[in-house]
Amino acid sequence: METANVLLVDDLPENLRALNALVRADDRVVYQARNGEEALALLLEREFALAIIDVQMPGMDGFELAELMRGTGKTRHIPIVFVSAAGKELNYAFKGYEAGAVDFLYKPLDPDAVKSKVNVFVDLYRQKQEVRQIVEQRDATVRELDTVRQELEHALKVRDQFMSMVAHELRTPLNTLYLEAQMRKLQLERGNMDHFAPAQLERMVARDMRQIHAMVRLIDDMLDVSRIRSGKLSIRPAAVDLEALLQRVVGDLSHQAADMHSELRLTIVQPVAGCWDEFRIEQVIVNLITNALRYGGGKPIDVRLHADSESARIEVIDQGDGIAEEMLPKIFEPFERGKVDNVPSGLGLGLYISRQLAEAHGGTLTVRSQPHAGSTFIFTLPREQELSRLGRSGDPAGTNCDISDLQQV
Repeated sequence: METANVLLVDDLPENLRALNALVRADDRVVYQARNGEEALALLLEREFALAIIDVQMPGMDGFELAELMRGTGKTRHIPIVFVSAAGKELNYAFKGYEAGAVDFLYKPLDPDAVKSKVNVFVDLYRQKQEVRQIVEQRDATVRELDTVRQELEHALKVRDQFMSMVAHELRTPLNTLYLEAQMRKLQLERGNMDHFAPAQLERMVARDMRQIHAMVRLIDDMLDVSRIRSGKLSIRPAAVDLEALLQRVVGDLSHQAADMHSELRLTIVQPVAGCWDEFRIEQVIVNLITNALRYGGGKPIDVRLHADSESARIEVIDQGDGIAEEMLPKIFEPFERGKVDNVPSGLGLGLYISRQLAEAHGGTLTVRSQPHAGSTFIFTLPREQELSRLGRSGDPAGTNCDISDLQQV
């Protein structure tokens, strides 16, 4: 049981000893003060269930102390019982109640009356504390429920937005494929086989593959988000030559860059090899480059590889409109998409997945950007194997990562 504090105020030590003997108990702590100043200091330091104050004290008397207590927020609600030897004159009692007393004790003190009154006020204090705790718990519960409600509303809003985005992003390639199929069916019904000449057929297959690739990538992104959130996205470390990887990725994406009237420029400042998941590293780099092409405004994109004794660093630099400062903390969150006119925005999963993959390797993915000054995405990987929280598969001892025959610093 929580103890209750009781304050005794009297200028005579023998009176304090007598009162203390009457009111003390295991469930309370008794504090004593010999004047008003000492009493006020104790009242401001601690919370009290009751103050028993002698009326007739030199200097600050009991009435003056009570008035000061009633004028201070911390002490305003503490019950005051006056002790007086003045008898039970009506005017005297009225002055005491006007000063803030809730009761009087008259000398000579009746021990049973003193104990009874103190027990009542201590019990009332405990009940008040219990009610306050119940109210605080209720308020905390209401706040928690309100937070949960807001989170659920946000989750529902995100779900609805997500479903709308998925439908929109899938509809575009599906519509293209459907229209292409309809056109081919029409040409076949008309017997127009010239429409399927080798050169034309090659272009048809290329268009179909682009649309299929867009849908597969969309589905892969959604699956990756699900695996990340469930902790089931595995990392398979192996020896990786980053220079060779970047040359291959840049070469593969150069045609896409040319279609977007842009150019990819690769600079190997320092070649480096390490033990990472090559597929996931390539996934991050492809995301960063395609993101740069999407928002780079058709200007050249620079890809640079740096390395030192501790880490490898890949930078993807565009010359687009940049990112507003208030958006920088948000762009790595799922479903956050840039808003640029005439630019397909996707699902907003690429940067979120890329940062998770970087951190799974013990690395980082950050961005530097200013409006109208382009953006630089910086992907760092530790030279030492530090695969972490998303899980990994393969040789737990890391013996499948022999990079001795790869180019190193």
